[in-house]
Amino acid sequence: MLVPTLFGMSIIIFLMLRLLPGDIVDIIAGADAQTDSASRAKLREAMGLSDPLYEQYARWIGDLLRGDPGNSLRSGRPVSELLWKALPITVEMAVLSMLIAAIVAIPLGVISAVRRDTSTDYVSRVFGLIGLSLPNFWIATLMLLFTSKAFGWIPPIRYIPFTEDPIGNLKQFALPAIAVAIQLMAIIMRMTRTTMLEVLSQDYVRTARAKGLNQRIVVCRHALRNALIPVITVMGFQLGALMGSSAIIEVVFGLNGVGNTLVQAIFNRDYPLVQAAVLYLAVAFVLINLLVDVLYAYLDPRIKQG
Repeated sequence: MLVPTLFGMSIIIFLMLRLLPGDIVDIIAGADAQTDSASRAKLREAMGLSDPLYEQYARWIGDLLRGDPGNSLRSGRPVSELLWKALPITVEMAVLSMLIAAIVAIPLGVISAVRRDTSTDYVSRVFGLIGLSLPNFWIATLMLLFTSKAFGWIPPIRYIPFTEDPIGNLKQFALPAIAVAIQLMAIIMRMTRTTMLEVLSQDYVRTARAKGLNQRIVVCRHALRNALIPVITVMGFQLGALMGSSAIIEVVFGLNGVGNTLVQAIFNRDYPLVQAAVLYLAVAFVLINLLVDVLYAYLDPRIKQG
């Protein structure tokens, strides 16, 4: 289903972009009152925007299949160069956010389920609700204000590659990753607690306890592995969504990732850059969910046997 899904996505992306009012010619010449309609028409023709839609789509897909997503209508630079420059920023922020959220949320969800209806459970659930209720851009703004006022420090805007300066890179991404991870923690913690409660009530878990197995072995080896299947599903979905939804965090922290690049391209009606960026996000989302499906067989051997 991966190929037809991406083919359908390419059609939707192409057509919906053309439904936006105005194009890059209107943006470039909009402030110039001396640019007449004939000049605008010639500019559209030079950019290939006056061709029928099916010809524009066929040309875009043909170039894309040859590995050439085209050039930016705004800057003239290759789209692939712009995206490859922005890709490490978005990927690192998404992966760091997911790692922070998983390291904190999964153990917290397990403890909350094992100690159901205790003070630990209630506190975890309250913090989970708070995490779901607070928008990540608001948290990011407060973090910037706090670190700048209290410590006189803000993360650098220029991207610091991990290979050049690992410490500087982690300092730069610490605040954005935490701002995104807080809501993820709440989602993963609540899902882990729910699935653990369901698994702990199964017969095989009660049998393991009746055999005298240690509580930690019962929880970690027997219950947690089966409970992780829906949790992994949610994590895969959220990681795919983060590739696009992190745009506002990138804007807040001045990081020129894929999301920020996409937002600027939409404002400029830069069709080749928008099409390539959105299709990339769709490919990333589909591949991440495909990987999650493959992980099911590792977590539950019954799926592999089926």
